[in-house]
Parts: sequence; structure tokens; C-alpha cells
Amino acid sequence: MSKTLTRICFFLLFLGLGLSAFAQFRVEVSGVGLTQLPIAVSAFRGEDGAPQKLGAIVQADLERSGQFRSIDTAGVALDEGTRPDVAAWRQKGADSLVTGSVSRLADGRYDVRFRLWDVVRGQDLGGQSYVVTQADLRLAAHRIADFVYEKLTGDKGAFSTRIAYVTKAVQRYQLWVADADGENAQSALASPEPIISPAWSPNGSQLAYVSFESRKPVVYTHDVGTGKRRLIANFKGSNSAPAWSPDGRTLAVTLSRDGGSQLYAIDAGGGEPRRLAQSGSIDTEPAYTPNGKSIYFVSDRGGAPQIYKMPASGGNVERVTFTGSYNISPAISPDGRWLAYISRVSGAFKLHIMELASGAVNAIADTSADESPSFAPNSRLIVYATQQQGREALMTTTLDGKLKARLTGQGGDIREPAWGPFQKQ
Repeated sequence: MSKTLTRICFFLLFLGLGLSAFAQFRVEVSGVGLTQLPIAVSAFRGEDGAPQKLGAIVQADLERSGQFRSIDTAGVALDEGTRPDVAAWRQKGADSLVTGSVSRLADGRYDVRFRLWDVVRGQDLGGQSYVVTQADLRLAAHRIADFVYEKLTGDKGAFSTRIAYVTKAVQRYQLWVADADGENAQSALASPEPIISPAWSPNGSQLAYVSFESRKPVVYTHDVGTGKRRLIANFKGSNSAPAWSPDGRTLAVTLSRDGGSQLYAIDAGGGEPRRLAQSGSIDTEPAYTPNGKSIYFVSDRGGAPQIYKMPASGGNVERVTFTGSYNISPAISPDGRWLAYISRVSGAFKLHIMELASGAVNAIADTSADESPSFAPNSRLIVYATQQQGREALMTTTLDGKLKARLTGQGGDIREPAWGPFQKQ
């Protein structure tokens, strides 16, 4: 049975999750983007004495974006205060160079500094410094990558954001919050029963999810910082597929309390749900548009699962997907331009993307068991779960599908990814 069915209440099944709880990730980048900027990221001076290799983290972030091609620095360590030999770096093929340093302060914190150079023009493009705890060294590296990405592409970087995902080890399910590259995972919840469908609140402070700890699907919200959680939907039958409205005040959920799975809106603090559509069909997997005016969802009202759209307050329903006979798991990009979803093609479940303005559709994955797409908050990457060589893994992909990065656990499988919003610094 396809693992893409885990989140669909058509079947109310939960397939096996996986990943050993404390497995580290490695990033495997494949493919080539059409226009990649050649950049050199030197080792940071002093990082040999630090618990994190900041230069390598920055380089991996930039490579994973699909926008950059790394130039070999041959182990050269350069700090932010030394003007580089720009002619030598041009000869190596670099257009840009990142240099920096890390030093431990007397109070145990670390002083991290960096500078970005345009070696073609010989210009200093600026830099920053951070004083961070040891636990936040990776975050500092991700923020450096964000700075470089925005300076050189004009788009905001999303490397310092977070993802959530679910693992299963033996009969123990865990909800994790991790860096956008999958590292530095912190357990938010552990349960002997399945946890599915994590969804970030717009401000990144909470996760909504479905827990089976009551031996039925029930919706909770969970404060990531404190660990406190609130029961949102525990009505008769199934309670599933939570989605936050952009203002964070409302959750769209799928309930079967009145017979059949239908869409409801419920206050984010709990309360009595309000039915959004009157339908004899199965409606599920709601996703709000960024402006909060509409909801995309999956329905079998045409005879097979397809993606539809309706006003967020309910009303006229419009069919969105027409390519393929089975389309599920809609995700809307934060800029409102793209719809990612899973389509069954000749028995395989593949990630597709639609440009909403034109309706043009492209398959952007060559795997056959894709599920749970989620956009980066800058709308430039998608994270999704898939299966490769008999193992489940998380992948990120550029919107054209030309460059993918696999986040691979060493001891098992991972599922149900959700990419969080930008964080306030």
C-alpha cells in the first residue's frame, strides 16, 4: 500500500514511520541548477577549536539551495578582517568569497564573525557578528548563509528556519523540531501511538498535530518553547488534518462527527467547530492561501481524490487539478504562486507543482512514493518525504526539480515533514 495514504482520512490508516531517534543527518546534493553562482566559503579561522565547522555548514546550506556552486578552498582558513587576494580567487573561478572567525569568550559563549566579498569587483559586501552559546553555533552559521543568500540573490534566505517531522523507532513515535537541514533535532513529543500531520503556526511558536494516544485521531496544539499543549478537537469519530489560518486564530480541520469526513473551522484555542461545506463526499487535507481568503482541499466529490478550492468561510467550490485521476496533499507556497501536491501516475506517487496563474503542471521528482510536500517560507524550496532504495527519507528540491538534497538518517526512516515560518531574530 502506498505510504501517501498516511494523511488521507479516505482510508484512516497509519503506515510505519521511521528513523532512529538520535540519528545524525548528512546532506547529499544531486542535480545541477541552470544558473549557479560560484562561491568559495573558507574555513573560519579558529573553528578547529569550536564544536561546529561553521564554514562547512554555510557551504552546505548554499549548495542545497540550488543557487550556488562551491569552489574548492583547499582547506584555507581566512578571517573577516583580512582582505583576500581577489585575483587569486577569481583565477579559481569564484565570484564571491565568505571568510570568518570563531572564538570562545571567557563566559563560555562564542564570538562568530564573517564577511562577504565580491571578488570580481573587489568589493566588501558586508558582514555581521554574533555572540552565541555553544548550542546556537549552528544557528549562527545558518544566519550567515541567510545573509549571503539574500545579498547575492535578492531573495530572503530560509536556512535559519526550522522543520518538524515524525519518526518511529520500534513502537515509539516522536515529533521532532530541527534545523532546516535536519540537524540539531529536539524531541517535542514522544508517544507509543502514532503522531501525524504536524503543522506550524504562522509565528512559529506552536505546532498542531494529530495524536492517536486515545486510540483514535485527536488534534492538539503544542507550544514548542514550553512543551505545553492544548486539546483542540476530540469529537466523535475522526479528528484530523489541522491547518492554520495565516492570522493564527483559526484551524481548519477534518472531522467525521456528523458522518463522513468534512471540513470545519475551529478557534485555535478550541471551542465549537463550524462546518465549512455541505457535501456528501469526503473532504480533507485543508490548506489556507497566504492571504487567508481561500482554502485548498482534497475531495472525492468527482469520483476520485482531486484538489479543490473554496472561500475560507465556505461557499462555492472550484476544482483545481485536472491532470491525473488521483491528486492529494495540497501545499500552497507562501508567495501564493505555486501549488505542490502528490499525484498518482501509473501506480507511483509523485511530487508535482502547479503554477497557479497559468495552471501549468510539472512533475519534479523521479521517485515513486512521495508524500507530504511543504514549502520553505521563501517559496524557493520544497521539503517532502519519499522512498529511495527501500528506505524512507526527507528530500528538498528546487521548484524546477533540477537540484535535490537528501537528508538521510543513519538508523531508519523519517516522515511527515513540515517547514516552519521565518523566525524573528
